[in-house]
Amino acid sequence: MSHVRTTELPLQSSLLKNVGSSDFIDCYCVESTLSPRQAADIITNFPPWARFLISIRNCLTMPFGLSSHGPEAKDKVGFFPVESENNTELIAGFDDKHLNFRIAVVSHQGLVYLATWVHPNNIAGSLYLNAILPFHVLIARNALARVHSCRP
Repeated sequence: MSHVRTTELPLQSSLLKNVGSSDFIDCYCVESTLSPRQAADIITNFPPWARFLISIRNCLTMPFGLSSHGPEAKDKVGFFPVESENNTELIAGFDDKHLNFRIAVVSHQGLVYLATWVHPNNIAGSLYLNAILPFHVLIARNALARVHSCRP
């Protein structure tokens, strides 16, 4: 994962229009010439250890009625509905009771960027975000390391 860098999302990303002052956003990048869709497919094909963490999350949040597989959609990457896609960016995610979130996968100048935006809708969303943040960082960095190791 030494190839993965923390960075800013490129200014042309349409995800930036969502970001408010109290929202969470992070971004990582890695050298890759994959398209946003190719990278998103790798990113959301979680390794077994990450799927295990997600299954624990689903068990813990089920009593609260939180989505475990995302809403129905014609086009998904993993369990994230695709909101928009073009040659340089794919945005996926959905709004839930506790928070709204999107991921952006951007391919720009030989780099693939992965950004996550979260808007907590209530105190439960803020608590949830803080609880999962260390796991999110591990999963995101691992995802981009896997993108880096794939050649088109």
